[in-house]
Amino acid sequence: MAVLSSHPDRKQIQAAESALPQIRRYLDEHQEALTPVPVIVEDNQEKLLLPRAAVELLVGVLTHMAAGRGVSIVPDHAELTTQQAADMLNVSRPHLIGLLQAEEIDYRKVGTHRRVRAASLLEYMRRDDQRRREAADELSELNRELGLD
Repeated sequence: MAVLSSHPDRKQIQAAESALPQIRRYLDEHQEALTPVPVIVEDNQEKLLLPRAAVELLVGVLTHMAAGRGVSIVPDHAELTTQQAADMLNVSRPHLIGLLQAEEIDYRKVGTHRRVRAASLLEYMRRDDQRRREAADELSELNRELGLD
């Protein structure tokens, strides 16, 4: 599995902070979904054309880097160990195994080891986020009804 990981140093944080406004401005001015984004390599003025989707991912990476947070990129088809999956969810490995056994997240067994597809883990994260938002909305509505807001 090719997992790319980076923890930015001070120079990288500053470079990310500097690049973000320009990239965001370009994307805002060029809304077409299939428009390639031109990039010029500074030392030899070579031009590269990047797919817009890749640049949008880059904005996400740079946003985290500018905040000093490390970033990992995991392809959808990658299979994660239970520890890697637990780390991505920021839960304990036993808790993750409980989610697997409750069939909340798809997995397969390789010998005696469980493997979790990244796409399946991300889908669980989306569903969990949605459940949390709905619960927060219900709480807000109850607070309004009870006059506690």
